[in-house]
Amino acid sequence: MARNPKTTGEHDGAGDTPHATRLPPREAIVEVLMRLAAEQPWNDIEIGDIAREAGVSLAEFRECYPSKGAVLGGFARMIDKQVLDGASDDLDDEPTRERLFDVLMRRLDAMDPYKPALRRIVFALRGDPLSLAALNQVALNSQRFMLASAGISTEGPLGRVKLQGVVIAFARVTEVWLEDEDPALARTMAALDREIRNGERFMERAEDVRRLTAPLRALAQSFAEGGRRRRRRGRDDDRNEDEGNPLGGDPAAAI
Repeated sequence: MARNPKTTGEHDGAGDTPHATRLPPREAIVEVLMRLAAEQPWNDIEIGDIAREAGVSLAEFRECYPSKGAVLGGFARMIDKQVLDGASDDLDDEPTRERLFDVLMRRLDAMDPYKPALRRIVFALRGDPLSLAALNQVALNSQRFMLASAGISTEGPLGRVKLQGVVIAFARVTEVWLEDEDPALARTMAALDREIRNGERFMERAEDVRRLTAPLRALAQSFAEGGRRRRRRGRDDDRNEDEGNPLGGDPAAAI
């Protein structure tokens, strides 16, 4: 997959903000955390240090983020915005694989100024299952928008599987990217291409399994609905909200 490497100097200084107070507080806090993370171990960084360097009070910090980890969520959203703002319709006629490849490579480009910080953060959190679970949810939210930008649906029976698959695949690619010092990112692009192709094959098999098991699922659903009808006989709750039904008679109101 042909792709021009990122021009040297692009995003220069984004990961090192000497005048962080000129930024809005939320952005200043993100920039300072990433700068500190590039300079010292993650567990040595205190929220007081971040607040002081960002030129905000602890009260302002708390108003923006509830924890140091939450700032990483703010960082992810910042990267999301950069990628989505840079989207164009140039690849609309290209295959899905090409569109996704472009979106995810642009995400890595946006992350590039923060590479030293991300390398340290990944190393520090690798053995922390609670942090990894929280970051997985952040990644799910980010990749939902990356897939949407590539014109890929995340709805339907296999939508969640597709979304989690992209999160795992991008995490693997990021591991390669963190160690890839080649300006052309040949290893990274090869890894991303491989992960996308593997994902395509997996989703094809998953769709085949879903189709093959459709009759069994329909039969099981029929039995389940019959049992529910027998249990509910004479007890159907069709009250509206004013009559005490919190869903107002519409199950979709709970979504």
